[in-house]
Amino acid sequence: MAGWMVHGAIRTLRPIERLWRNPPVRALHLSPALCAGHNKWSKVKHIKGPKDEARGKMIAKFVMMIKVAVKEGGPNPDMNVNLAQLLEQCRNKNVPKASIETAIKNAEKSKPASQHTFEARGPGGCLLLIEVLTDNSSRSQQDVRRALSKNGGMLSEGARYNFSKKGVVVVPAQNVTSERALELAIEAGAEDVQETEDEDDDAPLLRYICDNTDLRKVRESLEELGMKVMSASPEFVPRNLLPLDQEQLEAASALIDALSDCPDVVRIWDNIQAQS
Repeated sequence: MAGWMVHGAIRTLRPIERLWRNPPVRALHLSPALCAGHNKWSKVKHIKGPKDEARGKMIAKFVMMIKVAVKEGGPNPDMNVNLAQLLEQCRNKNVPKASIETAIKNAEKSKPASQHTFEARGPGGCLLLIEVLTDNSSRSQQDVRRALSKNGGMLSEGARYNFSKKGVVVVPAQNVTSERALELAIEAGAEDVQETEDEDDDAPLLRYICDNTDLRKVRESLEELGMKVMSASPEFVPRNLLPLDQEQLEAASALIDALSDCPDVVRIWDNIQAQS
């Protein structure tokens, strides 16, 4: 079964077959084999709408998350880890500096917002975790429930137990061989490393997976080893992946796009894998 193990003082990397997120992902192997079904699923998922519209929604959601982070931990990123992580992600996504500064300045005047995670089941029995930031949880739940019901999904308690909270550090993969990427994982104390692509420009990236409590240590170790860290944050990682056929993949893609269009939804995790 896919997972991670530590034997004595030697860390053994047992790569997960694939953690699908917005960009396509594959585990790194010392052999060049690509996980079966990976390309098929990424092609299905990455049929996007107009880029300007999608970018506008992305900026709006970053602004909302910044306001919540400032209200919870203050406007100084040196003293507010959540805000520092968000600002780093904003820089890497080229969010306008004016939008960031306005969000921080106006955070105290904004309505109180809270974070919620809805558990859901989608086409083919796939499981979803839907994270929202909202000042009206009833409205958000109605929006999420409506998107689910129109696209073959439903709210489903217990989905959360199929995911583990892990730390994920993302770095550029240019000029880094698979062997070197694995060496860096071992040296930095990561549990796993995966190849992926930037969702905006398809640039190759590496995702280093670690225990959530080790996130800062792994990030600092990778920086000391000469890697430029693009983001470092907690994420939900599926314990088991569910293979879907082509029809189910297309239905799941439509559902995830519909959920992403909900104003309060900021992130979606799933356990989807394409059938070989």
